[in-house]
Amino acid sequence: MAARRSRELMVVLAVLGPIAFLGLWELAVRNDWWLDGRLISSPWEIISSERLRQAEVWTAVRVTTFRMLKGFALGTGLGLLFGVVMGVNRYIRAALNSTLTALYTVPKIALLPVYLLLFGFGESPRVYLIATVVFFFVWIYTMAPIMAVDPGYREAAASFGASRGQMFRHVLWPSALPQIFVGLRVAAGVAVLMVIAVELILPRDGIGYFVERGRSLGLPDNTFLGVLLAAALGIVFVGLVRLIGTLLTPWAPEDNAPNQL
Repeated sequence: MAARRSRELMVVLAVLGPIAFLGLWELAVRNDWWLDGRLISSPWEIISSERLRQAEVWTAVRVTTFRMLKGFALGTGLGLLFGVVMGVNRYIRAALNSTLTALYTVPKIALLPVYLLLFGFGESPRVYLIATVVFFFVWIYTMAPIMAVDPGYREAAASFGASRGQMFRHVLWPSALPQIFVGLRVAAGVAVLMVIAVELILPRDGIGYFVERGRSLGLPDNTFLGVLLAAALGIVFVGLVRLIGTLLTPWAPEDNAPNQL
């Protein structure tokens, strides 16, 4: 009963937090507290505007969503592959770790000119940049927990004659999976951040273009609507990854990181 009440309280707080933020924003704009209503739209003005019902807005949402999903899928696949291989094989880890660590420290947005030279000005450099950011988070959050599995578990499995495949399937992977989903959840948030950043720098379509056009044309409704749409996209996507992680790791404790937003 106590655990149930605690979960219900957490749900209520999770809902009240955003509502309180939007309510304070609304009051600040309407009463000119800290925010100038001539320059900044209130949440109600944004939600109730005709622009939200225009096809152009939802086309931008669709373009951004598919672009982000393509980059996330590519980066996740490569990150899991490198993380698993480097986590279980110390020789491959020794060969690649320094190079990948050096690349990890490079600001990823600085790679955009390089990608434009390599892949042109089409869709590819946008997707590959998102994939690059996602790759590093997934790689680290996959390799590290595999390496950190308790040696006692390995020894127990080996004493029962487990093969390398069985060791990975029944010991390493289940032990590392909760933390892998932590990395996936972080990567999901960063993927949304990066796709908007790319669309702001290369304004052609998507939510980022919608925001940039609002800024350049002096249309604050466009800008703030784009910001809210990006925030909503992030909440939905991160929440979806969290839900999948909860369903696939039922053995993880409730207070473990994968079960926390």
